[in-house]
Amino acid sequence: MGGCVSTSSRSNCSPKCFDVGCCGSKRTKRTFSDHVIGLQHLPAVPNRIFTNGKSRTACIFTQQGRKGINQDAMIVWEDFMTDDVTFCGVFDGHGPHGHLVARKVRDALPLKLLSSLHSCQSRQNGTGQTCFKGRSKMKLDGGDSEKEVSAEERLTSLWREAFLKSYKAMDKELRSHPNLDCFCSGSTAISIVKQGSNLFMGYIGDSRAVMGSKDSSDSMVAVQLTVDLKPDLPREAERIKKCKGRVFALQDEPEVCRVWLPFDNAPGLAMARAFGDFCLKEYGVISMPEFSHRSLTESDQFIVLASDGVWDVLSNEEVVEIVSSAPSRSSAARILVDSAAREWKLKYPTSKMDDCAVVCLFLDGKMDSELDYEEQGFSSATLQSYHSGNAGESDDGGNKSEPSLQRNFTVRSSEESGRLCPEELEGDGDGNAVAGEDQNWSGLEGVTRVNSLIQLPRFWEERPNQ
Repeated sequence: MGGCVSTSSRSNCSPKCFDVGCCGSKRTKRTFSDHVIGLQHLPAVPNRIFTNGKSRTACIFTQQGRKGINQDAMIVWEDFMTDDVTFCGVFDGHGPHGHLVARKVRDALPLKLLSSLHSCQSRQNGTGQTCFKGRSKMKLDGGDSEKEVSAEERLTSLWREAFLKSYKAMDKELRSHPNLDCFCSGSTAISIVKQGSNLFMGYIGDSRAVMGSKDSSDSMVAVQLTVDLKPDLPREAERIKKCKGRVFALQDEPEVCRVWLPFDNAPGLAMARAFGDFCLKEYGVISMPEFSHRSLTESDQFIVLASDGVWDVLSNEEVVEIVSSAPSRSSAARILVDSAAREWKLKYPTSKMDDCAVVCLFLDGKMDSELDYEEQGFSSATLQSYHSGNAGESDDGGNKSEPSLQRNFTVRSSEESGRLCPEELEGDGDGNAVAGEDQNWSGLEGVTRVNSLIQLPRFWEERPNQ
C-alpha cells in the first residue's frame, strides 16, 4: 500500500548517517525491504503513538468538537528510521470523508517518506551506503552543474526531495483509492522530522507548527515554524487565479478567503493546498508541500503541532505559555486542548467548537514520570481509542455508521442559508447532512462562525442502487 519500513537494525552512529557509521565502518548489511511491515501492522509498531497519550519525548491529545465525528489525526513515531530520529504529524480532514482522508494520510505518509528518502539517497549516492560527512559535489535543485556542498546541505537536499516525492505519491494514491472518495474531501498535513539537531518540515494547508524557545534573557518566546497556506497569500492567490479558480471571501466572514470553482460558487475551501479535494486540483489547489530546514539549538525547548481548531482561538504566544507552564510535560497537550475548548466558548459562544489535535515534542528528549496515565486522565480505554467514533478505524471508507459530518471554516455549512458574494444561493430545503453511502454529496459539510449554505454541482451521474 505504497510503502514499508524497517523496524530493526537501529544505528547508534550520528543522525546524519543512514547506512554507514561516520567512522566509516559498515553495519550489518541489510536491504530496505528487510523486516518490513505493511499498513495493516502499523498499530503494533513500537514507539509509534497516534491516540491520546505520551511517548518518551512527546505527548499528544485530540478532542472532538461539536460538529460530528473527529476529523483530526495525529502521530508521533520515535526511532523513525534510526535512533534519535522522530517523525511527528497532525492532519486535519475536511469534507464528507475528511476523517478517513486524515487517517489514511497519518498512516501512509510516514511510510512514503521513508520509501522516498531511501530512493533519493540511493540515486544521489549510487549505492545508498554513503555517510553524510565532509564536503562533496552534487547537483542541487535539479540543475545540470555540480556544486561543492557541505554535509548539511546534502542532507537538507535529500530530505527536501523526499518530502516532495512522498507528498506527491500520497495525493496520487488518494486519487486512485478504490474505496475512498476524495473528490470533495481532503486533509491538511504538517509533518516534521527531528534528526539530531536538524529539523525538517513539510506542510500543506493551515495546520501550524510553533516552537517554544528561550531568548537571551531566559524568557520563553514563540517562534512560528510554518506558514498557514491560505488562499489570501499573494503567491497562492496568483496561482489559483492563473488556473481559473476564484478566490474571495463571503460577505458574512470577510476575514476568511476561500477557493471557488470557476463556474459555480462552490465549494469554498479555506486553504490553498491540501491532500484530496480533487474537484479543485485543476483550479490551483495543490498538494506540493512547503519545505524548510532548521538547525536546533540548546535554547529551543519544544515544538507544538496543532490543527486550526487551536490556532483559531489561541495565539502562538498563548500556546507556548500554556505548554511551558503545564504542571507536567505529559499533560501539556491535553491542557492545551482544554484551553482551546474554553476559548471557543468564550470567543464564539454561538459557534460549534472545531476539532482540536495537538502534538507536543520536547526537544531535550525527556518526559516527566511523576504522574501515570490514570492521574493524567488517560484511561486504558482512552489509550485504545481517543473517541468512540474512531474505534475500528478504516482507510477504505467502510464505516457504516457515522454522525453527520460538519466542519469549521475550512469548508462551508449546509445547515442554514447564507450569503455569497457576489450573488446569493438558495438552500436545499432541509439542510440536513446525511452520511449515507448511496447519497451523492451536493455540498461540503461544515460550520463556520456564521452558518451558511453552499451547494456543489453534481459532477457525476446518479449512482444506481447497489
